[in-house]
Amino acid sequence: MDPERLEEILTEIARQILEHGPQGVHYGAWGCTSIQVELCPDNVQGVLDAGACRVGVCPPGAAGLTGLGGVIDHTLLKPDATAAEVDELCDEARTHSFASVCVNGVWVKRCAEILAGSPTLVCTVVGFPLGAVAPEVKVYEARRAIEDGACEIDMVMNIGALKSGDDEFVRRDMAGVAEVCHKLGAKLKVILETALLTDAEKLRACELAKRSGADFVKTSTGFSKGGATAEDVSLMRRAVGEVMGVKASGGVRDTEQARAMIAAGATRIGASASVAIVEG
Repeated sequence: MDPERLEEILTEIARQILEHGPQGVHYGAWGCTSIQVELCPDNVQGVLDAGACRVGVCPPGAAGLTGLGGVIDHTLLKPDATAAEVDELCDEARTHSFASVCVNGVWVKRCAEILAGSPTLVCTVVGFPLGAVAPEVKVYEARRAIEDGACEIDMVMNIGALKSGDDEFVRRDMAGVAEVCHKLGAKLKVILETALLTDAEKLRACELAKRSGADFVKTSTGFSKGGATAEDVSLMRRAVGEVMGVKASGGVRDTEQARAMIAAGATRIGASASVAIVEG
């Protein structure tokens, strides 16, 4: 069966369960079926009673966290990161109640298992760090990461396409990832790599991200020639208004810098120096 058709069927089953309860769903001897939908706790037992063997749910995460730690994505994206370092990242995230851990895709499943039951989410990167891969590759990366346990996806925009003036390609590139994220209950942040853009290009990129259905715009990968600035965060906030999140990432290393980004309009901070930031 075509994967898209299968997903439509499973989504419809989940919708009927939530709307009518298990008695309203007609099903036969299908064996074990896994359905990933957003559920409130009161509905989970009904889904299990209807025949689901497993329910995948993204927890409330950052929305339920407070303090400075609750707006920080605790980040480890270096290519030589080890399993022990990833484990330590997760332990620190639990201790300080960070919004998420942000790791490369290969570590998503490990982090999801370690952080199970925690309000801290798992975030990963797609098309990282250049953004210069085919749109369908980004969609596959996002889908695989969400299946492994990611609840947030930080996708690098196709910077060259934007600078070439191909705005429709850029929008479709973003929209494809936004669609798969939202179908599977995840959120999308679009990394603009602001250090490589003019102010006019930053504004265009924000507008395209908004039109694509993205949930956040993000300043930087941390792997280019510059990182977040309060000026860029302020510009991005003005461009997207109050309907989207703005993530300041790249070079935020202390409490003063983090608070300056928040004052400029950031609702999320990406940092590897997260512990130092919250401990002042």
